[in-house]
Amino acid sequence: MKQKAIVSVINDLSTDQRVHKICCFLVEQGYDVLLIGRRKRDSADLPERIYRTHRMKLLFEKGPLFYAFFNLRLYFQLLFRKADLLVSNDLDTLLPNYLISRLKKVRLTYDSHEYFTEVPELLHRPKVRTMWLRIERFVFPKLKTVYTVNDSIARLYEERYGIPLKVVRNVSPLWKPGSIPDKRTLGIPEDKSLLIMQGAGLNIDRGVEEAIAMMPFLDNAVLLIVGDGDIIPDMKVKVEQEKLSDRVLFFGKRPYAELMCFTFHADLGLSFDQPTNPNYLYSLPNKVFDYMHAGTPVACSNVVEVAALVTRHQIGLVIADFQPEALAKTIGMLLNDKTELERMKDRCKVAAQIENWEKETEVLAQIYPKVG
Repeated sequence: MKQKAIVSVINDLSTDQRVHKICCFLVEQGYDVLLIGRRKRDSADLPERIYRTHRMKLLFEKGPLFYAFFNLRLYFQLLFRKADLLVSNDLDTLLPNYLISRLKKVRLTYDSHEYFTEVPELLHRPKVRTMWLRIERFVFPKLKTVYTVNDSIARLYEERYGIPLKVVRNVSPLWKPGSIPDKRTLGIPEDKSLLIMQGAGLNIDRGVEEAIAMMPFLDNAVLLIVGDGDIIPDMKVKVEQEKLSDRVLFFGKRPYAELMCFTFHADLGLSFDQPTNPNYLYSLPNKVFDYMHAGTPVACSNVVEVAALVTRHQIGLVIADFQPEALAKTIGMLLNDKTELERMKDRCKVAAQIENWEKETEVLAQIYPKVG
């Protein structure tokens, strides 16, 4: 009998590439993997995968009752299923995993995708943040295996709790596309410079506002927003009100293979996270690696990990001034410098051979040795 691993995450499993890659790796290591998440009212059907999935239907989709009900349901899912390994993704799944690991004496690993208690959604809600901090302070120091997404966040957690963390970055796998649809097939302009901002968490201060605000001042360019997040509905209204519908195109969530085709056709990938909170200041979003692997140069804000990566490989531009006119001028100058853009594209290809998921799994192999 194969050893069984249960992986928990709070999203609907559709677009979480990090969790998908880790589940695939666990299968390669010999585990029978079950990934548990939730089903939302608008959740798309999942493609066939090499591991099993289960999406819980919940009475609530947001707010305190959602989190309480999700954690209760997850606790009973874990209680009545056999497992040799539990993998908790982020703080909002940690408590039930920890309780079950103690009750059933099962190994638990914790994958912290971000500096959870410092996200802006919690910084502006002190009572809710206090609740999550209490859970973290209760469980985190007792954990034996913890890993996170970059060195900066690992260092912050080590300083807070005094335990070492491994780092497994959310790096893209080597991109090996088959046929790539042309621009017309994807529904994107063929005669304009193309900017892309992608992501499953396009929320406040992730740079969507700044990207849209510069578009009236940027000639002959179109912004593609491929993904979704809390701020997108408001941004669609803003684009409509300011008559920017021909300059800002929304494509919603797309499967990863299709997403990368949009990215491939873009002239410049945007990563404009604003350092308004510690989580964003030290973030390293996977879209930066997606841009790199698609051969698309990067324009980024001066946040620690992203700026270091872009500067180290010389694959783009680190931007300091986000006033709309100044930002548009900077982006426009880069778009017009075709020679430098081509050099950056070539450097992206070189960097992708260094920064890829296949190399990152060397750390995962230390955390999850082969079984069976």
